[in-house]
Amino acid sequence: MKIKRVCVYCASSRRCDGAYHDSAERLGRILARAEITVVFGGGRSGSMGRLADGVLAEGGRIIGVIPHFMNDLEWAHPGLSELVLVHDMHERKRLMIQEVDAVVALPGGCGTFEELFEAMAWKRLGLFCGPIVIVNSRGYYRAGLELLEGAIAQNFMDERHRLLWSVVEEPEQVLDAIETAPVWESGNREFAVP
Repeated sequence: MKIKRVCVYCASSRRCDGAYHDSAERLGRILARAEITVVFGGGRSGSMGRLADGVLAEGGRIIGVIPHFMNDLEWAHPGLSELVLVHDMHERKRLMIQEVDAVVALPGGCGTFEELFEAMAWKRLGLFCGPIVIVNSRGYYRAGLELLEGAIAQNFMDERHRLLWSVVEEPEQVLDAIETAPVWESGNREFAVP
């Protein structure tokens, strides 16, 4: 399957280590060179801004999805290929994942965590069946992955739910992870509750 659109979850924080911003820009460049349209939260600062800058530097297409109130605060990146304005955060998350072939999560805060876990829940229920790739830059997601393993160990999740996500350490590994991700059929929701 040709990957055409990828949703990227990432942070707007300017205070985190700049290495995370560099990683976001590298991912943007990689996806643009592969002629993949990027869909993201539309922000101009932090990893969000650098992701967009990377895509645009390579002549790629990037679509931002942002609520009106954030746009009114001038949080949107000014140079995007397309900016979609929505009413609220729920609509934003739904539109970001709609019609994409894969989801990639870069390091981020509570908003990124929420988006990532919602994508996993949707995949578990067969509402989204594409690859979900976690970029574990500098071991950032180690504790989150331990949390998921704990949920499996204590039977809140099934062993087969490990197929919901893939983990890579660097942006350069994302495309391979998408291409080699286990197929997840919508019928897998039959074992959504162990």
